[in-house]
Amino acid sequence: MNLFQSRVPFRFQWRYLLLLPLLFMTAFYLIPMYLMIVTGFKAFDEVSLKTIWQLPSSIAFDNYIEAYAKLTPYLWNSINMVVPAAIISSILGSVNGFVLARWKFRGADVIFPLILFGMFIPYQSILIPLVEFMRSINMYGGLPGLVLAHVIYGIPITTLTFRNYYATIPKELIEAARIDGADLLKTYFYILLPLSIPSFVVVLIWQFTSAWNDFLFAVVLTNPDAWPITVALNNMAGSQIIAWNVQMAGSLLAALPTLLVYIFLGRYFLRGLMAGALKG
Repeated sequence: MNLFQSRVPFRFQWRYLLLLPLLFMTAFYLIPMYLMIVTGFKAFDEVSLKTIWQLPSSIAFDNYIEAYAKLTPYLWNSINMVVPAAIISSILGSVNGFVLARWKFRGADVIFPLILFGMFIPYQSILIPLVEFMRSINMYGGLPGLVLAHVIYGIPITTLTFRNYYATIPKELIEAARIDGADLLKTYFYILLPLSIPSFVVVLIWQFTSAWNDFLFAVVLTNPDAWPITVALNNMAGSQIIAWNVQMAGSLLAALPTLLVYIFLGRYFLRGLMAGALKG
């Protein structure tokens, strides 16, 4: 009995030692955010490499006010671009996933890998033909062309997510709908679409963050008046003197929407991922 009691604390300690690497990686990941927040509250005279880890002498919101005034027009550009891009690509991915999961037509096993192949095409390799294509359809320079680019590039991941989720739905449910007289479209709209809310949450969050954080497509496909916030943030830096306090405040403002999305919807994101993880 004494031997058993002496071993229990030993096991208990080793169990918590396994958490140390996770805590270390979490702290390492949060260091840039700490520096960004601290620097954003400092005055211009306090910003230097020697005092980079020190807290500001006083908390002032002047940097955030200045950064917000500079980024406001581009903030709305990002919102006007991200919302339709996320919604359209999610709807198209849902339709594709339904067709590929429940309609076994000839060539489906070839079309699905070809769609997924788009996930592995680097952005840099298609920039020149993409620009020429946007010019040919008169969508270069504005937000509609950028929305189209994100919709097309988002179709592979949204199709994969919905296809895997629809594959987990019992076949008996689909057969029961057919017995009741529902055709393919009615089965999708009245049966599968209401059940696919978890997958919609996943792809909407994924597409929102991907489009919001994009820089390469945005800087190549848009003119200055249609820049999203990521490009505008990059151009806030001066050519000779950089106000790092204002720059860091702007960085936090630019990252705030995605942070809030994952803080408040992160658990639904994980649930949606796990809901389609049983089959694929």
